[in-house]
Amino acid sequence: MGSQSTSNEVGISSLLHAGYGHPLSRSWQSQSRSLTKDMFMYPIFITDQEDAALDLGSMPGQKRWGVNRLEGFIGPLVKKGLRSVILFGVPEKKAKDPTGTLADDPQGPVIQAIKTLRKLFPDLYIACDVCLCEYTSHGHCGILFEDGSINNPPSVARLAEVATNYAKAGAHCVAPSDMMDGRVKAIKQGLIDSGYGGKVTLMAYSAKFASGLYGPFRDAVASAPSFGDRKCYQLPPSARGLARRAIVRDVNEGADLIMVKPSLPYLDILSEARKELCPDLPLAAYQVSGEFAMIHAGANAGVYELKRMAFETSECLVRAGATLLLSYFTPDFLDWLDEGHQVQ
Repeated sequence: MGSQSTSNEVGISSLLHAGYGHPLSRSWQSQSRSLTKDMFMYPIFITDQEDAALDLGSMPGQKRWGVNRLEGFIGPLVKKGLRSVILFGVPEKKAKDPTGTLADDPQGPVIQAIKTLRKLFPDLYIACDVCLCEYTSHGHCGILFEDGSINNPPSVARLAEVATNYAKAGAHCVAPSDMMDGRVKAIKQGLIDSGYGGKVTLMAYSAKFASGLYGPFRDAVASAPSFGDRKCYQLPPSARGLARRAIVRDVNEGADLIMVKPSLPYLDILSEARKELCPDLPLAAYQVSGEFAMIHAGANAGVYELKRMAFETSECLVRAGATLLLSYFTPDFLDWLDEGHQVQ
């Protein structure tokens, strides 16, 4: 019996294996209350300039990396206990187009990075952000109608294609951040039909808000929209009800792991997700580029000590219910947690 008929019989939401098929994803099923290295996933920007190590001025200590530099960069972190990364592609050599063809280009930065990291670090858990904004000529997260509005059905089909190709390349996790309606179900079905339904985790950016905290990230991946904004598909900051509905929808569509983004301004959503909306699923919080930059800026201004504030902001996310933290502080925590530091 084929995977298509199996999924129709049992229903997408009945497929659980992808959420705990990897040793690291099994650890996220525990609702721990103290920070551990396993909790930290490091966002990494990958460019198609193979030998690049380009500083990102708005994000202290962060770079765009070429695949030829990954061994020297990631190797020391793995030795310190790095368990997982999430990859964001930054194509620079080829022209972008309206449908984001470069997103899953076999010679592009993400697929090349997946293959390189799987070969160099077999135990490293590799997640891939799934979106089109870094790859489209217009900078929006989906395919557009002629009037510039989102054309949802082809956008969802394209996202499912990209996610499946990342899985085929060796990704352990695909993470749609686009906020298109129905993309979780389409991606899950694409994974099932390709034989990855029980193997590749689907981490949904479910409550992703239209925040002012994304500026440094958009500089890092050159993904600012060429016109308009993303408020018609990212959630309004005050929209608690929409966030709740989006989380429940993505759970029902087969998400293995739910994310809230940004993190600190939305602790209430994080807490509601843990206590009520998806209490039995691992829950991720993305401490986004603007949050990271603000913590550094405050420390540089003498408002507080950097390490103390990094701990305080991370521990409050765990207190609210997060089991996984996507954080640019990950390399720092690999050292700090060895020192046994805890904020009292």
